[in-house]
Amino acid sequence: MKKQDQFYIPIIIILSIIIPLAVAALMFMPEDWHFDYGGADLRSLPFFHAVINGSTAVLLFTGFVLIKNKKINWHRICMISAFLLSAVFLVSYVVSKLPGNPAIYGDFDLNGVLEPKEEIEIGKMRVLYLFVLLTHIALSVPVLPLAMLAIYRGMTGEFQKHTKIAKWTFPIWMYVAITGVIVYLFMIPFYP
Repeated sequence: MKKQDQFYIPIIIILSIIIPLAVAALMFMPEDWHFDYGGADLRSLPFFHAVINGSTAVLLFTGFVLIKNKKINWHRICMISAFLLSAVFLVSYVVSKLPGNPAIYGDFDLNGVLEPKEEIEIGKMRVLYLFVLLTHIALSVPVLPLAMLAIYRGMTGEFQKHTKIAKWTFPIWMYVAITGVIVYLFMIPFYP
């Protein structure tokens, strides 16, 4: 193991464990630990998160096209920018969840009356929504270590290792970015 690996690889591993655990803990945080930021209006954050996820997907795709055309410096800029946007998303997402009161798919009442056909449609869409959401969440966990490791290997000039990691990282990260936008689109009617 190279000397710099002895420093950076443990950091990547530690962050890859701590960050998902912190986000998971946030989801199960007791109600009385939530706070309201002094009444600040955070209703636009879901849209902001969708824009960040969409922009990340565009940067990932652009970076992919650039590396296929051997534009290494532009590829590097796109991929680091995608990582930085993902970091902004993560911080903003955590901030948005601290007040509690999550929006829930299908949680609305049309004057207390839904036609049976509408209830069935909402039920079918909820199954699809939950599939997209759960795969989005499950695959977001490995994106962090994969992206950090791919960037690290690229920055250290270990392009063969970088390429091996990137072959896994790219499709998973792209799926997470795109499904982040799709989750938002599903949830639009249910945000306050």
